[in-house]
Parts: sequence; structure tokens; C-alpha cells
Amino acid sequence: MPARDMAMGAAPGMLAPPIAQVAAVPFSERLLQVVLYITVLASSVAIIEPSPHDFLMGVLLVTGLIAGVRFERALVLLLLLLLLWNFGGLLSLLNVVGQEKTLQYAGTSIYLAVAGLLFACLFARNSMPRLTAMRTAYVATAVIASFLGMAGYFDLFGTGDLFAPIGRAAAAFKDPNVFGPFLIWPALFGMERMLTRHVGILDIVVTGILLFGLLLSFSRGAWFHFVLSATVMAVLAFLTAPTMRSRLRVFTLAVGGVAGLGAVLVVLLSFQSIGEMFKEHVHLLNYYDVGQGGRFRLQELAVAALLKFPNGMGPFGFESAHGMQQHNVYLQAFMVYGWLGGVTYVLLILTTLLVGLRTALVPTPWQPYVITAFAAFVGEVAEGAIIDTDHWRHFFLLFGMIWGLYAATLRRVRSAQPEPRIRWAAATQAH
Repeated sequence: MPARDMAMGAAPGMLAPPIAQVAAVPFSERLLQVVLYITVLASSVAIIEPSPHDFLMGVLLVTGLIAGVRFERALVLLLLLLLLWNFGGLLSLLNVVGQEKTLQYAGTSIYLAVAGLLFACLFARNSMPRLTAMRTAYVATAVIASFLGMAGYFDLFGTGDLFAPIGRAAAAFKDPNVFGPFLIWPALFGMERMLTRHVGILDIVVTGILLFGLLLSFSRGAWFHFVLSATVMAVLAFLTAPTMRSRLRVFTLAVGGVAGLGAVLVVLLSFQSIGEMFKEHVHLLNYYDVGQGGRFRLQELAVAALLKFPNGMGPFGFESAHGMQQHNVYLQAFMVYGWLGGVTYVLLILTTLLVGLRTALVPTPWQPYVITAFAAFVGEVAEGAIIDTDHWRHFFLLFGMIWGLYAATLRRVRSAQPEPRIRWAAATQAH
């Protein structure tokens, strides 16, 4: 049985509950999967700080320790980079001693680094059951968030001020620019499933709901993110398809899907409220980007500032000096975490991209998860050029998924080879 069929055969639908031999699974492992499910299910509630998801991450950490989740040697580089990144951030606090919320900002960075590392450790072993629990929760909470965003956008039951406070769907997020990207990975997972194995009514409906929520966020960055990530996902699905017939299927359905989405978009834009908002946001550049004090002007100032402050300006330091953030996560890394943190963050992104791509090309039961997580991560890396993504919770879930499945794949490949040193290229060619 192909690896893809093994993976998807264990998951007959995007919202299907995990299937497990309950009697053969230790209670601690079952408890871990339940806590993981609840934690991810709460991840779409980010309108308050700290969020319920943040508290549940602590419960998940304790449950993981009880269940015997271990740190993998393959994650040593990840741990080192996360430590250096946050060490740079702590050093930069010397620039903003006594200023409000700076310690909270640094604490959030450390918490998210721990969260990413925890997810990596979780998915490195017993991968498929834990991935299934995570997926079903993520898809469910993304669908709920999409419905909340729709309700807010159309002001159903007076929910506009709560779930679309600036006229754009945001659901239980503070910012529609975070709500939109949150929906992309589960949408990609449904699309990948339809391209490679089975086109089901439930998958079509769920993916449609997620994409409609994404549209109503009216986030240009999220739209670009989706287009780029969907393209990467389709290319990887094509390259990793086991036969020419499978590749033809991927190509045909991808072309048909693009045409179908285009037709649906034309219909949706015929509605006045959607069409007018789309016209307002569709421009690639507007005054917010290029005007006096616009995004790109602030980025120019940030480039000049990072050369003057090798230890960074600390959290909110640039905003205090210029009135707004520079909206570029890579400049943010240097501004907030100093040169040490900035360089380390860039290395962290580059190594994750390399690890993710190599892992996505190796046939495993979890290959669809790696492909879609890598594709979504590529989109967020690109979107980081116009927005700060270093405190997005789902970003670190994708991050942890990629590294955890890299560790799982490395162990799987090594166990299948008699040689002590494994060549990943050989594993890829054998696909």
C-alpha cells in the first residue's frame, strides 16, 4: 500500500474522529491525545490574552511528561536556535528597562518557542494517532471560526462588532490578518486529499467554508499566502505522486479546481457588499503601504535603525520612536531581538524550510501532513515580509509539525536501512 494511502486510509475524512485500538493504547497516551485535541480546538479563541489555548498548552506539557514524551536528538539544532533567538530577545530588554508590556512580549516569545518544541516532540513519535487528533481539532475549530467570521461580517444576530469589528471577518481573533492565515493549513489539507486520493462531499463543503472565511477576512497577505501555499502543495503532490496516472489526476484536478474557484469567486463578487470590499482591498499598493509614514517607509527606517542598534531596540522600541511597527517579521527580528536574535531567526526559518522540503519528499504515512505543513509554512514565511508573524500561535504549530515529522521520518528511514549513515536522496529516489 502506498504511503499516501496508508496515511489517508486512517483518516477517511477531514472531520472524522481518530480511529484507534483503545485496548492497546496506554491510558496516558489516550489522555495525551484528548488533551492535544482540546488544546488545538481552543486555538481559534485569541481575542483575549492570555487565551484559553495558552493555559491548555501548560496542561498539554504536563500530560506529555506523564505520557513519556521524549526529546529527540534530531531536534538539538532546533533547540539551540530557539535558545539563541530568545537569548537575543532577553538581551534587548536592556534597552527598554521599566517599559510597560516588554516583559510580557519577551515571555510570549519564550512561551511560543517552548510550544513549537513541544509540538515537535509530540509528533516525533506515535505520529499518526497524534496527528489525527490534532487535525480533527484544527479542522473543527477552523470551521467554527469561519462561521463566526461570516456571522460577524454579515452582522447576523448583532455579532458584527464582536466578530468583524473593522468590517472584515476576524472571528475570535483580534486581527483579520491573523484569522485569514489560520484557516489555510486545514484548507490545504482538504485540497491535498482531494487532489491525491478522494473527492468527497464533506471535504468539498469543509474546504469551501474555510475558503469563504478566508475571503471575508479581506487580508491581501492571507490571500497571497493561500495562493502561494496552494501552488507549493499542488507541485509537491504532483512530484510525490507514485505513478503517472496519479500525477495526471493531480494535474487535472488542480486545473479544474482553479477554474472552479475562479467561477465561485466571480459569483461571490457579484454581491455588492463583498464586491465593494474586494475592490477596496485588491490593490497591491495603497496609501497604507507607500504613503508618508506607510508600511514601506517604516521598513526603510527600520533598516537604518538596525544598523545603529546591534542589540536591537527592544519590544515596541521602534514603535515608540516612529509611531507604528514596520510590519516585517525579519526586520522585527533584528529590531526586537538584536543582531544575535535576528540572524538566528533567519537561520531558524531557512533550516525549517530545508528540513521541511527534504521530509516532504520522503514517502511516509504522514507525508500529506508534511506536504501541507511545509506549503503553509512557505506561505507564512513569504507573508512575513509584510506583517509580523513571530507571535502567531498556529505558525509555531506548523513549525513544530515540520520538525517533529522530520525526526519521525529520519528514524523511520534509518530503521529501514542497514547502513549506519543514511542518504535521504536514496529514500527520495525510491519513492
